[in-house]
Amino acid sequence: QVQLVESGGGLVQAGGSLRLSCAASRSTLDINSISWYRQAPGKQREMVATITIVGSTNYADSVKGRFTISRDNAKNTVYLQMNSLKPEDTAVYYCNIANIKGIALSDSWGQGTQVTVSS
Repeated sequence: QVQLVESGGGLVQAGGSLRLSCAASRSTLDINSISWYRQAPGKQREMVATITIVGSTNYADSVKGRFTISRDNAKNTVYLQMNSLKPEDTAVYYCNIANIKGIALSDSWGQGTQVTVSS
């Protein structure tokens, strides 16, 4: 079972940028897709972005054009570059193995990384 650890969150002003990292405990070459998710207070967790082993990507409508997911298989890491951040992007961000539609395939979630965007 691969372990995923999120990092890179922080406090940023609206319009700013952050890059999140999702580091895997082993090679991810046998993992078809990895997704980023977020959960804001009082809301359900939602898929933000998904990347497949061949580099195909899928994004939630709310982040299209602002967020970019990428994958460095040599470093066993998936990144989420977040630009033009908005206060509504404030949430705890998690990564998980997923299917091509971004549905999480594991019930095990890490601690996530907090992103706070001030207005």
